[in-house]
Amino acid sequence: MDFRSLLLFSAVLRVVLIIYGEWQDTHMEVRYTDVDYLVFSDAASLMASGKSPYERSTYRYSPLLAFLLIPNSFLHHSWGKFLFSASDLLVGLLIHTILKLRGVPENLCIYSLAVWLFNPFTITIGTRGNCEPIVCAMVLWIIICIMNGNLLQAAFWYGLVVHFRIYPIIYSLPILLVLDPHNFPPGQTPALEKWISREQSPSQSCRSKRTDFFLQPWILSSSILTRKRILFGFVSGALFFICTGLFFHLYGWEFLNEALLYHLTRTDPRHNFSIYFYHIYLHHQQGFSIMEKLISFFPQLMVQLVLALCFAQDLPFCLFVQTVAFVAFNKVITAQYFVWFFCLLPLILPWNNMRIKWKGLASIFLWMGAQTHWLMWGYLLEFKGKNVFVQLWLASLLFLAANTWVLIMIIRHQRLSPVFVPLGSVRLKDARKVN
Repeated sequence: MDFRSLLLFSAVLRVVLIIYGEWQDTHMEVRYTDVDYLVFSDAASLMASGKSPYERSTYRYSPLLAFLLIPNSFLHHSWGKFLFSASDLLVGLLIHTILKLRGVPENLCIYSLAVWLFNPFTITIGTRGNCEPIVCAMVLWIIICIMNGNLLQAAFWYGLVVHFRIYPIIYSLPILLVLDPHNFPPGQTPALEKWISREQSPSQSCRSKRTDFFLQPWILSSSILTRKRILFGFVSGALFFICTGLFFHLYGWEFLNEALLYHLTRTDPRHNFSIYFYHIYLHHQQGFSIMEKLISFFPQLMVQLVLALCFAQDLPFCLFVQTVAFVAFNKVITAQYFVWFFCLLPLILPWNNMRIKWKGLASIFLWMGAQTHWLMWGYLLEFKGKNVFVQLWLASLLFLAANTWVLIMIIRHQRLSPVFVPLGSVRLKDARKVN
């Protein structure tokens, strides 16, 4: 298939799934529609009637999301599903754009794009009514803006996406590190590092000798506080606080607690993929201090710092490994979180040397097998009422181990490639062309 046919076929597939979902919701005991979509719709209905969306219990998102779903109340209750599925397709378009900007051949772009468009997780997330594709689209658009040298646009959308869904705050350090003056000469668009085929590229062992470039990206800059970094931080921070201040004025502390503070100190006793769930379940009735709620962030913080400092110059790869690690070590993990890194996976595949046979298949089956194993115990607990909390917790430990192993395998087989060619390298290439 060419790009247009691929996109058209995936669009038809999503429309069919939305229609099927309506039938399943009507005729079957198990609903196709995500329960979160009902929460979004109720909050949008409250906003349409002039009330606070936070009158709907368990609505813990920005009011912007409820605003986008207001047409659910007067147009059709599936409006949001079509909106999220359209965002899903937009993610595919942005993935294709990024790969073409980096000089990846069209056939390799199509293979990489299919990993997103026909991934069972991504297809069902949007059609079941989850908002994550909107966040993914904004993250990818930020990458495009940075690649094209549109710093103000990137800062604007970054401030907006952090307000909309707070987890992209982890991307702030690698974005600031990649904004190096050697890559952004005054008045010029930065030069992009182009994809090089395996036959033309240095061997993996030769590329691995460049680890000093990735381990110490700040050395590229004579000053940490450069004009572009300050500008990006100021604009994105200003937009975040403007949005937050506006909705705080409209909805008060209820907005601040539900949309932002809740996610920082969240202790959810319901079973989920996280290794922390069993401890939270056992001690939930006793309550937790602020220190206990925040201490689980320490492993996440350490891992995020190491990954950002090691791989920041290869920005798409850095964002991918950061997201996988963030989800794996989070206090709460649900299947929708996997979409956060699935949208970044196609951006790194052209540079990965892992062969699908056998290491690739082993990684896929290990990750899916650990997840299926967890789902088996989750089914026995949720639907059969079995006391399998310990087994479910052990399954969570196994799932964390699987995530860690797969992440290590991806890192070991990745051909690191900086997004931008440092200014000195550009001049050297130009000089060679003249000679």
